[in-house]
Amino acid sequence: MARIKSFLWFADKAEEAARFYAGVIPGSSVGAKMVLATDTPSGPAGSVYVIDFTLAGQAFSAMNAGRADPFNHSYSIMVECEDQAEIDRIWDALLDGGSPVQCGWLKDRYGLSWQIVPKGFEEMMNHPDKAKAKRAADAMLGMVKFDLAKLRAAFEGTDA
Repeated sequence: MARIKSFLWFADKAEEAARFYAGVIPGSSVGAKMVLATDTPSGPAGSVYVIDFTLAGQAFSAMNAGRADPFNHSYSIMVECEDQAEIDRIWDALLDGGSPVQCGWLKDRYGLSWQIVPKGFEEMMNHPDKAKAKRAADAMLGMVKFDLAKLRAAFEGTDA
């Protein structure tokens, strides 16, 4: 069976980023590092390498290979958090040196986009009661970092 994993190209600091991400996301680890033993278009032998890591059981590889295309919003990593404390902890850690966007999105210090969302968020957005889904979506659109109590209150139609 085929295996799929995300592959991220960093100009530099791929290993630093992988270790940082693994330290922020529970159930994560850094694996093997493969250093290319030959000259490549991205750099001389030994300067280009790939490091494997997992984030909450999801496989990733990161390559340290010089400038290419920068990260943008067309690729992001979504982290589903159990509660507000976990949203706050992960958001604050990933935001350090980065920039907030909107609707639970941020760009980290390495330029990678993240979505930090509460567990059940997708169900709220896709709820069969369209009035509930609309209230939750309207609340989300007014947020930068998610406020789970306000999101749930909007979904239920109650005051937070």
